[in-house]
Amino acid sequence: MKMPKVGITCYASQGGSGVVATELGLHLSRRGCEVHFISSELPFRLRNYHENIFYHPVEMPHYPVFQHSPYTLSLATAMSEVAARCGLDILHVHYAIPHAASAYLAQQMNGGDSLKVVTTLHGTDITLVGQEPSFFPMTRFLIEQSDAVTAVSNFLKEETIKVFGVGENIEVIPNFVDSRVFHPMEMNTLRGKFAPKGEKLLIHASNFRKVKNVGAVVDVFAEVKRSLPSRLLLVGDGPEMGGVRDQVDQAGLAGSVEFIGQVDNLEDFLPVADLLLLPSLHESFGLVALEAMACGVIPLATNRGGAGEFIQDGINGILRDPHDIAGMAAAVVRILGDEALRQEMAEEGRRDAAADFGASCVVKQYLDLYDRLLV
Repeated sequence: MKMPKVGITCYASQGGSGVVATELGLHLSRRGCEVHFISSELPFRLRNYHENIFYHPVEMPHYPVFQHSPYTLSLATAMSEVAARCGLDILHVHYAIPHAASAYLAQQMNGGDSLKVVTTLHGTDITLVGQEPSFFPMTRFLIEQSDAVTAVSNFLKEETIKVFGVGENIEVIPNFVDSRVFHPMEMNTLRGKFAPKGEKLLIHASNFRKVKNVGAVVDVFAEVKRSLPSRLLLVGDGPEMGGVRDQVDQAGLAGSVEFIGQVDNLEDFLPVADLLLLPSLHESFGLVALEAMACGVIPLATNRGGAGEFIQDGINGILRDPHDIAGMAAAVVRILGDEALRQEMAEEGRRDAAADFGASCVVKQYLDLYDRLLV
């Protein structure tokens, strides 16, 4: 089949939606698609040159009459211009607000049907932002107007139908992991740096928003440390970081917690750990948990949301209520205190991640969707 020309818009930060969108673009380009990223900033995983990938920045005008720059309109203009100039077949937007609105406007500016719009829902665009009263009608309208809508989990599809009363035709295409990038490392020099005395290593990686429940990460670690020599790596940054630092200091854990900050190479840090803590208040998918599994790291994730669609509790990972500190800590101690059990679960997770959520399988689902739209 003829490879389509695809315009991709996402948030350029290190949130899951931006990561998935960027990785999708990279894999599409390797299969011969011409991929055009249209966004306010260069997505962080596109720092190097890649064949068939082009970046188009969105110009942001600033006029005194505007309290805030009208990014949605500027993005729509950029989408329309790139689509016309480069002959795009599809605008694939990740995260509904405001990207789907801009794509809809660009589609209308370019004459409608010849330019298709695919909207991928990632989570908080539906469970949080989209439910704001000022955004609710627009989010619902954009779901209805997109030529195709995908969701990263069955949980998110059902949540969309329940909340907005639309979305029965949403196609579930899960997040994916590239096992060539995320894989175990037998000789990882960072392990010795972070656990010089052979301690167990726990890791948390996120954008440190309130929904990530990072306070619970620290509480669980404090309980685990009472039973096992252990250390905690905190990877990322965000609005909750100040409070987390204070919590670590007040708990007397400063000597056992390493603040890594925001990194571009998470694949180098995940394999260092024995177990990932992701006790979010809810996760529509939980991409970092899947990436951890691919690295042979056991994920402990929230049981609220879509993580249960790839984590089998007690088999390839752990699922717990995000407020059950004692239950999470007990599970961690049990698994990390039994090396044979830890290795068995880690291997099960690694196999499941590669087999069911490998990049080639999931990217093909997107290509099949594009093909159906362009018939």
